[in-house]
Amino acid sequence: PHLVCVSENSPNQDGKEAGARQPLVILLGWGGCSDKNLAKYSAIYHKRGCIVIRFTAPWHMVFFSESLGIPSLRVLAQKLLELLFDYEVEKEPLLFHVFSNAGAMLYRYVLELLQTHRRFCQLRVVGTIFDSGPGDSNLVGALRALAAVLAHRPAVLRLLLLVAFALVAVLFHFLLAPLTALFHTHFYDRLLDAASRWPELYLYSRADEVVLARDVERVVEARLARQVLVRSVDFVSSAHVSHLRDYPIYYTSLCVSFMHSCVRCGGPYPLASPLLQK
Repeated sequence: PHLVCVSENSPNQDGKEAGARQPLVILLGWGGCSDKNLAKYSAIYHKRGCIVIRFTAPWHMVFFSESLGIPSLRVLAQKLLELLFDYEVEKEPLLFHVFSNAGAMLYRYVLELLQTHRRFCQLRVVGTIFDSGPGDSNLVGALRALAAVLAHRPAVLRLLLLVAFALVAVLFHFLLAPLTALFHTHFYDRLLDAASRWPELYLYSRADEVVLARDVERVVEARLARQVLVRSVDFVSSAHVSHLRDYPIYYTSLCVSFMHSCVRCGGPYPLASPLLQK
């Protein structure tokens, strides 16, 4: 099942700015990550007085539903945004921290809901951090990621699922790509021309074997062309979603500095051409 975990405000241990309103931070985890994994990132913000929500989509939705063009993650994205109203934190500034393609797939639907649903249009996003993503169709990288998710499954089941995923990916993303595009836009293409205008920070590495650096750099160029305030950092040697582990001080400082700059700028950042629904 998907995982939602809320951390309440705690006294700041690192000198919270007087009178500053800290954002509510939403972590969108990578495929197969545990809450223990995300808690390390949550601590960055929790120590600075932020409320943090940790949310990870089920791996089977990430690898199979999306590959088949089934937008099941949209339902989870809507539940996530509704959670903000349930906890009565919908008026807080929001900062998204998105991990890998699994987080990016979910974030894509969050953006669509912010643009098309009247209730969610009142939410105020001030910035987004992308860690190790987003990446375009990279079958070898996706198989590596799925193999990591299935590492503790029986060998026969692991092999069957890897073969099934490879067949689905080849069929729908390559052989039937023109047909699939008629009813489902790939999340990477959607993020290239996203309507959002708040600042974005991209943390990636040329050593990443799951999401290629050139895919992230292409998104950065596209967002800059749309006059979005973007910063990108290449960690050069760290592996996929391992930048915090390899460079804890630098990574933390980047996230905290970006968060503070987003809060100071504050927006609002209107989404382009909204088509509102109730």
